[in-house]
Amino acid sequence: MPHQEETSPATRTLWRPTGPEELALVEASGWRAWPPRLPDQPIFYPVLNEDYAIRIARDWNVPASGIGHVTRFEIEAVFAERYPVRQAGGRTILELWVPAEELAEFNRHLVGRIELVHTFRPPQAP
Repeated sequence: MPHQEETSPATRTLWRPTGPEELALVEASGWRAWPPRLPDQPIFYPVLNEDYAIRIARDWNVPASGIGHVTRFEIEAVFAERYPVRQAGGRTILELWVPAEELAEFNRHLVGRIELVHTFRPPQAP
């Protein structure tokens, strides 16, 4: 059964599909912070459901970088409300849009550690 989107009234669960470089930077932070965005990345966008994160990691990150990861983390629910939820496709394709310049503040409102929950690799040839 997929992880619930809300774990308590005080926090909100979010997921982030990541490639190997971003995951290495998260690990280097002690699993407590997202790295600053690159100049061509004006928005940090965690997603609101695990299924969508899995699809991005498996279907986009794996072909782009040979491996895709899904992370899960908690953020203070009241703080997260300041960011708009954007629908990026179907009804369940939802992202939280955090301006890159606000990412350090966003990180200060994480609750606990960022967790690695899935890793995807290219299918092996028979």
